[in-house]
Amino acid sequence: MIEIVFSESAGGSLKAAQTYGKGEWSASSIGMIGTEMDPAGETELRKALQEAEQKEREAWEQAIPLGGNPADVFSFPLALGTGDIAEAGVGSKRLEVLRRLFAPYPENVWRPAADEIYREAVENYQKVKARLAAGETVRIWYSAQPDEMSGLYWFAAQLECWEVPADRVVLVKLEPWVLQEDRVAGHREWGEVEPGEWGKHLSSRKTVSQAFLTGISRRWKELQGEHAVLRAVVDGRLCSVPEDFYDPWIRKAADEQEDEFLESRLIGDVIGKHQLRISDKWVFLRVEKMIEDGKLQILTEAPEDLPVYHRMLKKTGSV
Repeated sequence: MIEIVFSESAGGSLKAAQTYGKGEWSASSIGMIGTEMDPAGETELRKALQEAEQKEREAWEQAIPLGGNPADVFSFPLALGTGDIAEAGVGSKRLEVLRRLFAPYPENVWRPAADEIYREAVENYQKVKARLAAGETVRIWYSAQPDEMSGLYWFAAQLECWEVPADRVVLVKLEPWVLQEDRVAGHREWGEVEPGEWGKHLSSRKTVSQAFLTGISRRWKELQGEHAVLRAVVDGRLCSVPEDFYDPWIRKAADEQEDEFLESRLIGDVIGKHQLRISDKWVFLRVEKMIEDGKLQILTEAPEDLPVYHRMLKKTGSV
């Protein structure tokens, strides 16, 4: 079975999930960084290591291996929730979007990273197309995170183009909250799911009707025609939204900062505290707009070997 995901982290985790929990558990290396400690501190460290090892053992023993092999996993981390989507397949404009999103990183990092993601996506597109033409079944892992939901709609459009029947398509939607023993765990996207947890979500898999695939494929074409630069999931529906759609949450997080603050802390608060299903890269671009508009001022630049958002900012008034 072909496995489709929409982020690099999800692809790596899913590959590990294929064999995670298979066979006897064996201890792996667990490292911690600290300073020289007194004997009491060493006791605490040993206790922490034992707890971490026990947690890892339990995760392994409770896991449900997915099976398959890494060659079955195809990732399309194309950030389809942002940028122009008018092109069919994996168009060259998508490379421009990826380069813009990776721009906060040093140039010797962002350009090769964006180019490699694009190159692999083009290759994966052709491989998946060939395997589906040979009659294989495909399983698509998605969530309400805009890039993953957009990925689902985009891939449905490819399936329609390739005339793949619905009876060879399986969907697995990530539920935002799941009960794990005595606690409730939440994930915003598949990239946050640990290898030992993927198999537990198989109960959510479902087959779909041809009408469903046709419907979301048609919706993707509608979105393409709207030429918006941003998409969001609103009341469960993928919609075009204005590029300042998330700005109220970003402004709120900025208002909660000190007068002078680290930009990375602001971005972290937007993603963490407000639980928005957007990437840190998009938040960075919106903060850039606030700087251009004079609402924030750059105090210190980031070191050359670190992302741009490791700089100090200052409020110039009401954000």
